Amino acid sequence: MERQYGFIHEKLEIKILILFILRRLPKAVDMEKLTELTMCDGGFHFFDFADCVAELRNTGHIEETEDGWLITQKGRENGEITESSLPYSVRMRAERNTAIVAQAQEREALISTSRELRPLGGSIVRLSMSDGMGPVLSMELLAGSDEEAETMQKTFKKNAESLYLRIMNLLLEQEDTK
Repeated sequence: MERQYGFIHEKLEIKILILFILRRLPKAVDMEKLTELTMCDGGFHFFDFADCVAELRNTGHIEETEDGWLITQKGRENGEITESSLPYSVRMRAERNTAIVAQAQEREALISTSRELRPLGGSIVRLSMSDGMGPVLSMELLAGSDEEAETMQKTFKKNAESLYLRIMNLLLEQEDTK
């Protein structure tokens, strides 16, 4: 078999890299994202990676939930002990890539949306944003259709911070009274 470029070649190293990545994520990550984050080195094949995920699951180091893959306490402890054995350049690249995903996960956790069908038609759309200590914005809006409700949810998730600022500016705007 042809040797790949990169620093990570052995299954043990791949497992340590997987644990390193999952230890830095605040929430579960799907297999596609875990693959993307782990394949940052180029020294191993996807099938080796997939085997390592299965082995880590079987040994209780990671678990698969309906939201994706999470590290267990056992995996967290073992990962912390072994991660310094990863080559520095691989650790830095994985840390940088994982930080982007972790930041997006943390933002996603602060923004929530839901919708409820009304018996007489339309939907109530609930939109809220938190700062991590409590809500900073919470509102309910009427949407005329399910499509409108879905659009409102997607737009809020994408633009919550700027919508919050626009609402605050509107509410704090001083009208000229003559």
